[in-house]
Amino acid sequence: MDLWVDEVRRTSDASQWAHLSKYALYDWVRACGMFGRIYDQTYSPKGYASSIEQARAEDYPIVVSFAVLRRHLYAELIRKLSPRGFVVGQKKRVRLLDIRKHLAYRKLDAFVPAYVAKGQDQHISAIYAGWFESLFGLQIAAGERFPYVDMPPQWLQRARADLEARGIPADAPLVFLNAFSKSEERSWPLQRMVELAGRMQALPQWQDAHFILNVVPEKMELARAVMGADKSGRLHLFSAQENFFQLPAVLSLCRLIISVETAVMHLANAVRVPVIALMRQTSPEWTPIDTASSTILTVKTRKGWLTEITTDEVFDLLQRKAVSTVR
Repeated sequence: MDLWVDEVRRTSDASQWAHLSKYALYDWVRACGMFGRIYDQTYSPKGYASSIEQARAEDYPIVVSFAVLRRHLYAELIRKLSPRGFVVGQKKRVRLLDIRKHLAYRKLDAFVPAYVAKGQDQHISAIYAGWFESLFGLQIAAGERFPYVDMPPQWLQRARADLEARGIPADAPLVFLNAFSKSEERSWPLQRMVELAGRMQALPQWQDAHFILNVVPEKMELARAVMGADKSGRLHLFSAQENFFQLPAVLSLCRLIISVETAVMHLANAVRVPVIALMRQTSPEWTPIDTASSTILTVKTRKGWLTEITTDEVFDLLQRKAVSTVR
């Protein structure tokens, strides 16, 4: 079984290719042992075109797309990948005169209907389980859908060594902070995370804590500038630039994770660390699956951006959960 990873940030700007080529997902899918060939060069127009030609040369008999955004474009893509094969993709209802989408969906041999979110009672893991059952006859019980990470031990050792090199005591409580998402509407201002870390140090529970501030590579200079005002010496920048497993390794050593709506909040469940997730209201099915150790703080308006959530709201929540968030 081969895997196509479509990079939605694809760009002709060569200066961005270095960090796009290090997309953390690549490390995980290479290590999981489930896939043969992985198409991981789709971040540039040339690499994208070359990958399509390579896939066509494989003459795949079956291609399935699980894309839930811009579904019609992926219907066209998978037919390009397999001109003669049986292709299946997501399909959504289309307006009568939207000819482009009607033509795109006609390229499919079969389709999976687009799901309609029904609130937090319908978790994304149940939705995917339903797809796999309908497509492949695989039944995945609820208890088997919990996320997990098979972490190579060398990355956990590396994480401990890196923390020690930063002068962080081995027994110091660690708090992981992540303000970045791929989409602007799901990101939180970095300045607020830095402010939150400063205010948390006034709480007895976190007075000796060190704070790991997650930063995407392209925002590192901004983060250094924002963090320049911090005089505590207990706020540390982190970016998993070498390997995906750097991230879950560090997360597993923390006592609390505060993250926006991105993979970090799900990895928190996988490594069994309490998480406070800052989320919009638009995708309740993507809440962390471990409800016992996850606290969700949502924006107040239906389509509001995460910037609606204030530092005061997060800090007040921390004060209310002073006991329950500690392992």
